Amino acid sequence: MKKVFFFFLISYSALAQPEANVRTSKAIDKVEPPFWYEGMNQADLQIMFYGKNISQNEVSVSNKIIIKGIQKTENPNYVFVTIDTKNIPAQDLIFTFKNGKKSFTRNYSIKARRENSKFRKSYDSSDVIYLIMSDRFANGNPNNDSSAETTEKANRNLPGGRHGGDIEGIINHLDYIKELGATAIWCTPLCEDNDESYSYHGYGQSDVYKIDPRYGTNKDYLRLSEELHKKGMKNIMDYVTNHWGWQHWMYKDLPTKDWVHQFPEFTQSNYRMTSQFDINASKIDAKKCMDGWFVKSMPDLNQSNPLVLNYLIQNAIWWIEYADLDGFRVDTYSYNNKEGISKWTKAITDEYPHFNIVGEVWMHNQAQMAYWQKDSKIGAIQSFNSYLPSVMDFTLHDAFGTSFNEDQASWDKGIIKVYENFTNDFLYANPNNILTFIENHDTNRFNEIYKNDFKKYQMAITLIATVRGIPQLYYGSEIGMAGDKNKGDADIRKDFPGGWNGDNNNAFTKAGRTDEQQKYFDFTSKLLNWRKSKSVIHNGKMTHYIPENNVYVYFRYNESESVMVVINNSNETQTFKTNRFAENIQNHQSGMDILSGKTIDLKNDIAIDRKSVLVLELK
Repeated sequence: MKKVFFFFLISYSALAQPEANVRTSKAIDKVEPPFWYEGMNQADLQIMFYGKNISQNEVSVSNKIIIKGIQKTENPNYVFVTIDTKNIPAQDLIFTFKNGKKSFTRNYSIKARRENSKFRKSYDSSDVIYLIMSDRFANGNPNNDSSAETTEKANRNLPGGRHGGDIEGIINHLDYIKELGATAIWCTPLCEDNDESYSYHGYGQSDVYKIDPRYGTNKDYLRLSEELHKKGMKNIMDYVTNHWGWQHWMYKDLPTKDWVHQFPEFTQSNYRMTSQFDINASKIDAKKCMDGWFVKSMPDLNQSNPLVLNYLIQNAIWWIEYADLDGFRVDTYSYNNKEGISKWTKAITDEYPHFNIVGEVWMHNQAQMAYWQKDSKIGAIQSFNSYLPSVMDFTLHDAFGTSFNEDQASWDKGIIKVYENFTNDFLYANPNNILTFIENHDTNRFNEIYKNDFKKYQMAITLIATVRGIPQLYYGSEIGMAGDKNKGDADIRKDFPGGWNGDNNNAFTKAGRTDEQQKYFDFTSKLLNWRKSKSVIHNGKMTHYIPENNVYVYFRYNESESVMVVINNSNETQTFKTNRFAENIQNHQSGMDILSGKTIDLKNDIAIDRKSVLVLELK
């Protein structure tokens, strides 16, 4: 709390200066966006110039560019200049700042866009996303483990410290990710996070136009996209709209008092996202959810301030263009100002009609999660549309956390929990554009919950690989990595074995894996690589049947293909008759299990081993 209050004072030191002491300086410390692109749908470009008393100058621009607005704030160190870029080709502009007889200039570039940038293809249900904890995956360049530009230095002996994972390490292992069967990567935030400690997670960003030097450079991030695209893979950026870190350079000298949400004393979010749509909610509860800070070190951004909102929109678009991105994952989506974040999302998807964005809506009720998806029928009750294409299936994740230990079928225990999750798909505007996962960087490791029970891992991975939606795999699951969140976040974010020189075990290579790691990898790779070419799984319809004896059967099908999935969650071999599934089996005589290669006769009863799966391509 003391640290936050200290910087609150610094933030407003500039605002309290008497006008008589103002002096004009030629210095411009920052320009954001640092450059822009031609042919954007959003033609009005808001450029922020920052420097000592910069607002005391008159501003003009070359080449007959139209200045649509100049906005000065209570802080004289900022001026926001809006220009019209419609029909303006790529070129260098010259901004002139004049105060009396003194003047200085600053160049500003409008750059050419990539061909068909507007219509870039994003990730969808044909993809499998590999989630990487960026600091913990692989250290490709030990020379950048620490940086003079940032406070926290590398200390791999400290569980919550910087360990040295970087962009180069990710690039070096793209072939491993591709061999696994993943088609896209989502890296936890790579922009600068200059916290004194625990900066490795990246969610307290201190400069949102700059890659953290301990990960590499902006050019390295662009190179990551280029290398992914060469391999037919996609780059998804983890974007944070709700907050910055308390070390963000702008927080130390705020443009306006209401750039972040302010309270007389520190006020934390109540985390009750239901207050955003609860018709009985008090105003103060809704305000604390949206405006309260996530934690003390993360100032809560005010998206209802048009300057803030435009800043965030332009920053997101700049990264898409600069780094040639294929999608976003948005952190803490439902903690944002509800109306502001919907405008942000709509601006991005208006600019890029095929761009996918998945929001973290960590709730435990399908109706509440569905409220946040684009064109939601539930949101429409309150005339609300978030324009968010995708949400994360946290209720399915909840089911994964307990159901595989529930061996005896009952009304509400066992695999019925997974079945019940899909019975509510009618609530979603687009159930096929939902992110499915068994774990992520904020949850307990699946293999920890189930004590590395390989059969239970098989069931869970088979489920997310064959049901509707976009499966996401957390790094290391595929080699059996475990971790207990009760021991702290660092335990669920351990270093990938083999990512550092000198590691005893290199799980990136077949020769370096243990027999146990290889068993996990082989199963996962076989299943995900099979999935790559299966449009029936990507876009087919789904019919499922009420589980009996803890056995869940469902079908994915289209006009030309049909796949039957059987999951036996009981602790005994189960035999079932196939005539119950006649409406989906139809005239098919047999099915080939893609995991074992065996052919199963569909005319007779089917036996399935305890805690096991069948994935049958019907013939």
